[in-house]
Amino acid sequence: MAELTSPLMDRWPGDLLAKAARIRLIALDVDGIMSDGKLYFSANGDELKGFNILDGLGLKQLMAAGITVAVITGRRSPLTEKRMNDLGIPHLMQGREDKKVALQELVSTLDVSPGEIAYMGDDLPDLPALRYAGLGITVPNGYWLVQQHADYCTSVAGGSGAVREACDLILTARNKLTDALAPYLEPDG
Repeated sequence: MAELTSPLMDRWPGDLLAKAARIRLIALDVDGIMSDGKLYFSANGDELKGFNILDGLGLKQLMAAGITVAVITGRRSPLTEKRMNDLGIPHLMQGREDKKVALQELVSTLDVSPGEIAYMGDDLPDLPALRYAGLGITVPNGYWLVQQHADYCTSVAGGSGAVREACDLILTARNKLTDALAPYLEPDG
């Protein structure tokens, strides 16, 4: 099978790909990254949250490629816990306002260095973790200061496939995108 290339490859300069090639752990915020950042409530006060299915498969592809996935969020939500369990994400840290400290805890338990971490966040509580990580990723609907400090801003908004774009970036940099996509393509001939 021929090597597959993301149409976003033109947005990924060599220095970005070099950083992404080192990634062994990706840590993500939830609200504004894995969801659209809006809080929805039913008439009964039940919280509702939407997750993009593209992001979920991208995270599964990363895990299959040997990349550890963690979620660090300032809020506690049973919906987030259910979604992360459904995806098989091994590290969920909820109610963590100091995300850099949470990320440092992961570093000590997972034997990774900051340069081997991608962190994806969209607002000020994410900024210290994003700056600590070797690869900081944000979204176009993120806060302007976070965008200024990120190594990469996705082409699509949080909750709209931005996580999948980050997954494709890392898989491309590690020469694993074709392998991740191969099961979904019919063999040649």
